[in-house]
Amino acid sequence: MAEKIKGVIFDINGVLEFQGKPYPGAPELLEQLRGQGIGVCILTNTTLRSRKECAAKLNNMGFSIRDEEIITAAYATARYLEDLKPRSCWIMVQGSGLEEFGDFPQDVDDPEVIVVGDYREGFNFSNLNRALELLMGGAKLIVMIPEKVDRSMGQVELTVGAYGKMLEDAAGVKATYIGKPSPHIYEMALRKMGLEKGEVLMVGDRVGTDILGAKRAGIRSVLVKTGEFQPGDLQGKIRPNHTIESIRELGRLLL
Repeated sequence: MAEKIKGVIFDINGVLEFQGKPYPGAPELLEQLRGQGIGVCILTNTTLRSRKECAAKLNNMGFSIRDEEIITAAYATARYLEDLKPRSCWIMVQGSGLEEFGDFPQDVDDPEVIVVGDYREGFNFSNLNRALELLMGGAKLIVMIPEKVDRSMGQVELTVGAYGKMLEDAAGVKATYIGKPSPHIYEMALRKMGLEKGEVLMVGDRVGTDILGAKRAGIRSVLVKTGEFQPGDLQGKIRPNHTIESIRELGRLLL
């Protein structure tokens, strides 16, 4: 496998770091890959954080990551909107992730597109009901990620996909999903790396997003038994090409 791999796509949380702490050997592994001429891309479903903030967070942990090596769900959605060229948008997201959408005119009264990210307290009755009315009136719906529940910080939280699915069902419309496991974000990673599907490996800890998305995109995958991994993940129909105990073992496969 090592002879064919020219690039590796990494998830962040649960693979490179978990709850603010880097996994042992992860920063060094990325440098070793680069030293061998293997490209690195970071693919994360975060919508709250910009690429700049994600890079700063990782670099503070000892990594050496450039903004350009990161694709967040927010950034991928903004690039999708560039191709769509809507006259106006309602971007439902908080945090620095909103910075990725600076080039798009915001309009909460009559948007052509409603974009759902992590809106936190913004997911109140008034905003959700207004979004429902706009969707029933013809607005398009884009949801940054399909995940409905997040456990990355140790507790269960409703997340973007839950609200997106609710609006989709209530309005009777079909949403476009951008983040993992949608092929959109994987195709963007391949274009950014300038590589073909067979030359790239996806490394993640979640079967339902990282591994499923890689499978749909035709990319080989490695499941790391860290982060949010559960033993039952290996009992389903979705299987990774390789399974490793920790990120350190990836070096043995590739180097």
